[in-house]
Amino acid sequence: MRRLLFNKRYFGNGREDGGAGAEEVEYVESLFIAIRHIYAFSVSDYLPWLWWLDFEGHKKVLKEVTNTIRKYHDPIIEERIHQWRNGTRAHQEDWLDVLISLKDANSNPFLTLQEIKSQIMEIAVGAIDNPYNNVEWVLSEMINQPEMLQKATQELDSVVGKERLVQESDIPKLNYVKACLREGFRLHPIADFNVPHVSMEDTIVANYFIPKGSHILIRRQGIGQNPRVWEEPLKFKPERHLKNDACRVTLAEPNLELFTFGIGRRSCPAITLGSTMTIMLFARLVHGFTWIAPLNEPTIDLSEYERDTTKAKPLVALGKPRLPVKVYHQIMN
Repeated sequence: MRRLLFNKRYFGNGREDGGAGAEEVEYVESLFIAIRHIYAFSVSDYLPWLWWLDFEGHKKVLKEVTNTIRKYHDPIIEERIHQWRNGTRAHQEDWLDVLISLKDANSNPFLTLQEIKSQIMEIAVGAIDNPYNNVEWVLSEMINQPEMLQKATQELDSVVGKERLVQESDIPKLNYVKACLREGFRLHPIADFNVPHVSMEDTIVANYFIPKGSHILIRRQGIGQNPRVWEEPLKFKPERHLKNDACRVTLAEPNLELFTFGIGRRSCPAITLGSTMTIMLFARLVHGFTWIAPLNEPTIDLSEYERDTTKAKPLVALGKPRLPVKVYHQIMN
């Protein structure tokens, strides 16, 4: 996402080994704190006249992390706008260039400086959670069931071969790989509840009457693990998403049998991008390496964090390259 937004990998100075430095760590930690507060309970959501008291301290925390994120975003945005105005930059290289270059019917800038900063902030926060969480859970489940990992590897070898990396053009043919990721979204959503919504008018959904003004909380695990819909709902079974050999599997879910990127006007605006990022990340990890649990652990721990549905223990696994050396050079170059 950093490449897409700013055409750079890290903020600040990296380590000597090429890894992220202290500035990058501070930035990413701030993003995750912001994400956690999207789902946090606040008394003032239900008693608005108490907003100024900030009982939970959320307002203070979010102000701090927002300032941290903008400390890294804003100088780049402001400098880039200056470059476009003085003519030292004329070609679009990333999303920031696109946002700056948008024009209205009178050829005036379509977005103000503040709107551009807000859009970049929204994208940075919204793009960090689903892909990494889904891939971590799915790889953990499949290391514990090596036959599934082998089946995914065989599909990748059949479609891609061993002489190149997985490309976006391969995605339509990787149905088993996508079925594994769908199963991860079903069993291990990024958060137990969806972001709260408010009913704009009286309505009926199934057998439920929902009055206007109601706060609506949709429990993702309640949908994905409903025993009336799913057979053996607590078991990781990718095959359940392969209805027939000719079906084309996607990560979107218009029928709401599970919750991936949402649906309707309030769905994720980057479903295609999010799906592609998730599939490419997982496919390249499985295609490029043979994975096993650490030698001192017979299996990967699949317990959930006590406060949400993320993994209680980050995935640690041993990966052994399985492709010719020249293929990995494509990544380095």
